Amino acid sequence: MGSLFKLSIPWWELVIRSLLIYAVFFVGLRIFGKRELGQFTTFDLVLILLVANALQPAITGPDNSLTGGIIIIASLLLVNRGVAMLRSHWPWFDELVEPGPTVIARAGQWLQKAMEEEGLSLEDGEMALREHGVATVDDVKLAVLEEDGSISVITKDAAGGEKGPRRRRRRVRFLRRG
Repeated sequence: MGSLFKLSIPWWELVIRSLLIYAVFFVGLRIFGKRELGQFTTFDLVLILLVANALQPAITGPDNSLTGGIIIIASLLLVNRGVAMLRSHWPWFDELVEPGPTVIARAGQWLQKAMEEEGLSLEDGEMALREHGVATVDDVKLAVLEEDGSISVITKDAAGGEKGPRRRRRRVRFLRRG
């Protein structure tokens, strides 16, 4: 019963391992692109599960004690809370952590370079327009891939009309091309 709580490595090593893996995994997810959890494909989910399984030994090292698990969980929760606090206090940090919106269409034209940088195909953009009830890009004043992965569309007729700009949530499903 004593081995259940006895650490095999120093507590601070568990904290350092947790923080380093958190940072590496966070950067990896940040590179992934603008997507919500609900937008993950089956392949994304499998990747996340495999990565999590591969990272477990890197975090715990030779320790498999209950105390070690509690230290790791507490460390990860604290660093996650710290990141949230930094985001709310420093706008530059928030911009570093969370990507800003990207204009993908303007004045009836697709912005190919922006779409390529976000891993969106022309078909992805056209599908988003159809889901907004917009027939062609010619009818678009502005289409924006938002921070949360949704696409906002403002039509040319909504610019000063009675309806005003229309924004519907559109979840983008795509694999990052590279």
